[in-house]
Order: sequence, then structure tokens, then C-alpha cells
Amino acid sequence: MITARLLAGAVGLGLALGPAMLPESHAAQSIRVLLTRDVQQLEVHTDQTIWVTDEHNQAWSYRPVLRIKVRGHALILNGKPVVSDQLTLRAGNHDLKLWLNGNGKRTALFASDDKGALQISGLIQLVRRGKGLLLVNHVDLEEYVKGVVPAEVNPAWHPEMLKVQAVATRTYALYQHMLSSTRDYDVVAGIQDQVYRGRQGIDARVVEAVESTRGLVMTYQGAPIYAAFSSTAAGITEDAMVVWSKDLPYLKGVECPFDIESPYYQWKVSWKIGTLEKNLRQQGFAVGTISAITPLAYSRAGRVATLRIVHSSGELTIRGEDLRKAVGYAVIPSTQFAVESFGQEVIISGYGAGHAVGLCQWGAKELAELGYSFSSILGYYYPGTELRDASLTQAPPVPSAPSS
Repeated sequence: MITARLLAGAVGLGLALGPAMLPESHAAQSIRVLLTRDVQQLEVHTDQTIWVTDEHNQAWSYRPVLRIKVRGHALILNGKPVVSDQLTLRAGNHDLKLWLNGNGKRTALFASDDKGALQISGLIQLVRRGKGLLLVNHVDLEEYVKGVVPAEVNPAWHPEMLKVQAVATRTYALYQHMLSSTRDYDVVAGIQDQVYRGRQGIDARVVEAVESTRGLVMTYQGAPIYAAFSSTAAGITEDAMVVWSKDLPYLKGVECPFDIESPYYQWKVSWKIGTLEKNLRQQGFAVGTISAITPLAYSRAGRVATLRIVHSSGELTIRGEDLRKAVGYAVIPSTQFAVESFGQEVIISGYGAGHAVGLCQWGAKELAELGYSFSSILGYYYPGTELRDASLTQAPPVPSAPSS
């Protein structure tokens, strides 16, 4: 049945695309990526001149280094104050290299980068918000996709899987871009949206995957879809309604018996009960000393939908995803778990990693290795969708707020 659906998806997509679906050219689309917030000091390097403009189009130039500090209502640019709430930094067609500065020391924007610079293309926008700055990278959509693919999957994986990730990444970014006109940015450069590390990790395999699918996105009724993906489903993929209260017909869940080779397929973890109590309080839950944690309801896919927490001040019902957030997403890989023991330390065992909505990355890897095309894999995990050039899409409907 699964194979039939995959083959049917491949045939259907072939008919929809025709032999010449890949466009010769695609209009450049810029994506606004929030790299980090609350920036106090920033160091920028380039091989050429750094051009800086403010919101009044006043311009300055620096070469080859620019150091920016927040000081009261002013921004200090290489020692000279500028009163501005927004600055744009660019170096023509050259990349910018970024470090955060603090206490006289250079630090990487992301912990995984150690002390290396974040190298990016496009331009940087600094936007004052509160006492710090938002650091936003305006970057060409295809260059953004190249920066996400090696951060989300291993570039050594099968070429068709890299194409799958490229199309999903592009689709998700375009969906957010079309719905974010009132925000300062379209996507966050982290697990909240998609992990983006600029030029880091880009090689010939990544470039080939992105360029060979240039401009292609998954659509539903002519609009880009909310192309959710996660590491390991370890069973049926989850309904978006369970995780995010989003009623999306292409994110209702499909069987995924393909990811058994994932290192996250099965796991066991533990944490201190005091950590959970503290973190729940910080998130606004009124909780006393916890004496029991019991799964209360399960999703159709078998994941913990809600839990009952018994504590010294009463009882609390929270979602399985709330527990992951409170303990840490890196600690509890998924909501497909069982409580093995409870005391000063809680031990749970489970399966899978991530929210399990939409594309399963390890499952897609296996399907690619079995010979399925990127288009048939995407059609399987996002049923009812169509592969289409982004220039032919319309804006998706604005998501309705979940009912209280």
C-alpha cells in the first residue's frame, strides 16, 4: 500500500510537471532571516568596503572592519556615535563575516560554530528593539536554501534526499515570507524555523541539490504549504492539529516504517524532578512539588497528547509538547514515550525525534536510497500537494487562531 502510494505520487507529479518543469531562470526572492536578537556589540569583516546606510539614507563606508556597539540611544560605529534605530550593512557582491563581541572577546553567533565567524551573503539589517538590536540577514532565497540544507541534514546523504530537503526548505521559507509582512523578519535561523548557518557546510553536493530544484516548491491549491519536517517519526507521522492546532489537509499523518536506521529511533532519558518544577513555573504554570506524572491522552499516531501532573497544590494538565519544552527539546527527543520510573529522577523511554509532522528526514533518506525520486518522496509525506514553480504560486491563507 505504501509503495503504491509512492508510485502513484511519482506518476501524478510527472504528469503535473511535464518534461520541462524546471525553469531556465527564476526571479530572485529575498528572505529575511533573524540571526539573533538583543545584540549589544557586533564585529563585521569583509574583503571590500562595508557600506552602511540608516533609515534616512545617510551613508558611511568602512574597510575592512566595522565594530558596532549599542550605547544608550546611539550606535557607536568604529568609535563614532550615530543616532539611528535601523542600519543596513552591505559589501556589494562580497560576503560579510560576523562575530558578536562582549567584554573585549569575540564570540560566535552560534555555539556550534565555536569561535569562527558566521559568513553570509546578502546584506545585514540591524533593527533596534528594546535595549538591543535584531540582527537580520536579507539573503537570496536560493542562497538561503543552500545555507539550510547542510545544517539540517548530512550533505553525504543520497542526492535525492538532499533535493527533498532543498524543496521542503524553500517551500517553508516562501510560506513564511508570504505571511510575514508585518514582522521584522520571515524566519529564525534556528530550530524554531530552520537551522541556517550561512556559507558553512556548503559543498558541490548541496549546490547541485539546490540548483537542480531551483524555484520548485510544494503547493496545495496553488499556494506554498507549511512544509514541516523533523528528524525521525518512528511510526506514523503526526497530525499538525495535535502539535500546533493547525488544521492542514496535507499534514494529517502517513505511515513511516522507513527510519529504523536513525540513531534516534529508540532512546531512554532521565532528568531531575526539580528541574521540571522550576521550568514549569518559569513558563507560567502554577505548580508545587510534583508527586506523579501520568500520560492522559494519546494522539492517533500514539504520541502523548496530554499528561496529568499531580503536585502539592493540586493537579495540572499539560500537552506532551509542553513537557518537552519544559525539560528541553534536546533532553526529550519526542512525545512518543512512556514513563518508566518516577522519583527525584524521572526516567522515560521512547521513539523518534522531533515533532514528527510532515516530512521525516531519516525516512526520506531511506526512500531515496531505495530509488524513489525527490518528487515522489515529497508527494508521499505531503499528500494532496503539487510540485510547482514558486513564481506561479499565490499566497497561502492566513492561519486562523486556535479556538480557546
